[in-house]
Amino acid sequence: MSFRLSFSLLIGLGTLLAHVYLYFRLVRPAVRRRGLRVALVVAFALLTALLMMRRSFRENVSWETAGVLSRVSYAWLGLLMCLVAVCLATDAGRVLWATAARLRRKPAAPDAPPVDADRRRLLAVGTSVAGLSTATYGAWRAFAPPEVTELAIAVPRLPRTLDGLTIVQLTDLHVGHFIQRRFMDELVARVNALKPDLVAITGDLVDGDVPTLGHAVAALGDLRARFGRFFVTGNHEYHSGEAEWSAFLETIGVQVLRNRRVPIGDGGGVIDLVGVDDWSSGRRSGRPAYDLDRALAGRDPERAAVLLAHQPANFGVVAQRGVDIQLSGHTHGGQLFPGTLLIGLAWEYTRGLYRRGDAHLYVSRGCGFWGPPMRVGSPPEVVKLTLTA
Repeated sequence: MSFRLSFSLLIGLGTLLAHVYLYFRLVRPAVRRRGLRVALVVAFALLTALLMMRRSFRENVSWETAGVLSRVSYAWLGLLMCLVAVCLATDAGRVLWATAARLRRKPAAPDAPPVDADRRRLLAVGTSVAGLSTATYGAWRAFAPPEVTELAIAVPRLPRTLDGLTIVQLTDLHVGHFIQRRFMDELVARVNALKPDLVAITGDLVDGDVPTLGHAVAALGDLRARFGRFFVTGNHEYHSGEAEWSAFLETIGVQVLRNRRVPIGDGGGVIDLVGVDDWSSGRRSGRPAYDLDRALAGRDPERAAVLLAHQPANFGVVAQRGVDIQLSGHTHGGQLFPGTLLIGLAWEYTRGLYRRGDAHLYVSRGCGFWGPPMRVGSPPEVVKLTLTA
């Protein structure tokens, strides 16, 4: 069974169970009219099918139609996750409260009266409002300007002439049906205001092909940085045409590092900027893949090095190879609660700064989002990194 089919089935099973839970937890107590209940059940079934078959729909309809289907299905998926999370939290609180009350109650005391229908309906309505409010906040946070995370990292081998070198990292923008040119223009303006020496774009830039999204991505050509703008592929580029996007980015002045390195600096001192292809996608597709050996081949081991790699994988090996800093993304920091709590089950490095020996890894939460147009518990960020000697 292919990875894509397995993932779609997993999404389908999860949403089916979530809809069943939501029906018994919210719809049945709050909706008294039988006809409306039936209509909601039908809507739940259609939305589940749409989420399961979204890839097939996207590949067989126009971009505009696919956009409508994606906006509807992913917006509902985000709302569904928020409603389920609030319901689970409410139910857990009720169980704890009831357990505590039972422990405090004397043995001879009568049991508490059952919850009546009106109280259940009121609880369902209140829970629905809380879930909707959470989703509304998440949608605002997803499209609001990303936070700027500033940090300094000491690099002992950094030439004195490059002391204070600033790198702004952008990652996981996911330009597509939701994120388009206006978002990109505003992001570019904010990055330019940070006056970076170098801009690093660490993958998952797009969800679509060059003819459709090239106009929106072309905003990156307006980025200003003394030593240039650089890009490495993410897993989503392999779904969108990594070769075509690499060629397009070069035409707007963004250098693409595909398992290679370039010197950064001037006559007074130089560091290596190293870029690798996505960790897993090339291996699955048979196309160019992550090749750290090739990227580091012939490198002066006394020279400081910064590695751009989309996924925060292989960091243990990277640290052993003498790389000072790895910049990654991919995880979104979980993006949307409860994913923010579960992301650690899939990744050792989920978000923020990590260290192994003298090597550092920073995993950005990303500038955009994928799937539900919401971020709760993991706000988007632009990273401004200052290298100090």
